Amino acid sequence: MTVSSAVQIVPASITDALALAHVSWRPTLLRGLQAVMAADPAYLPALAIDDYLPTQGRLFAAFALPLDQVRQVLVGEGPYPRAESATGVCFMDGAVGSLWSATGLSKPVNRATSLRNFMKMLLVADGQLQTGATSGAAMAPVAAAALLPGSGMIQTLPDLQHKLTQQGFLLLNAALVFRSHVPPVQDARGWLPFLQVVLEALAGQEGAALPQLVLWGKIAEQVRRLPVAARLPQVAAEHPYNLSFIDNSDMQALFGPMQLLRKSEDYANS
Repeated sequence: MTVSSAVQIVPASITDALALAHVSWRPTLLRGLQAVMAADPAYLPALAIDDYLPTQGRLFAAFALPLDQVRQVLVGEGPYPRAESATGVCFMDGAVGSLWSATGLSKPVNRATSLRNFMKMLLVADGQLQTGATSGAAMAPVAAAALLPGSGMIQTLPDLQHKLTQQGFLLLNAALVFRSHVPPVQDARGWLPFLQVVLEALAGQEGAALPQLVLWGKIAEQVRRLPVAARLPQVAAEHPYNLSFIDNSDMQALFGPMQLLRKSEDYANS
């Protein structure tokens, strides 16, 4: 099957969403969609006429980072189940602006349980919180200090997404869509052929180090079934909606040195 025939077969509303992906990704993503069609010809046509999140053509928004800049592939479960929150980028809740409040994390962060626990894990890894003491009275002075002028701490969720992008993170979900009437694990199975093609493209770059898979939760761990996964370094954790994620030593060791909550030079000088 040629690329041109694949465009004819994949529903236009799906291929139109490739516009938000970086140009370096588009041929790969089209091959991935072709692989989905080959595995289950009914899946994408059914999706195209269904209601799903993310909206606004953001199905492939995670692929804004150029292919050759990807060094980590973080795979979560699926989009947030709220239209204002689902951005097409794993774990980035569109309803969140400010990260901090006078008494702790902001209300939108606390509502986004996974994001809340991720931030608390980062604060433990940075030594600003202690294991087992990450709520209430412990959070208040940390947040108050973060809000001070010149604190050196990032202030918004877009800041955090920028920091992750700087570290070469491709922020994917195992299921690129959320549908209220379809179990996420079922949609995730539908996207496995697509993820195989994506990871093959990353693993096949000449002279480039293999990207690391960072798998969050049981649905994301389905990626391990893909043939290409055996070629990639991996680290896995429970999904961040579990409180135990805060104390996960593997995640603290991975993310701690990145200092994601601290401003980088381009932010400090802006």
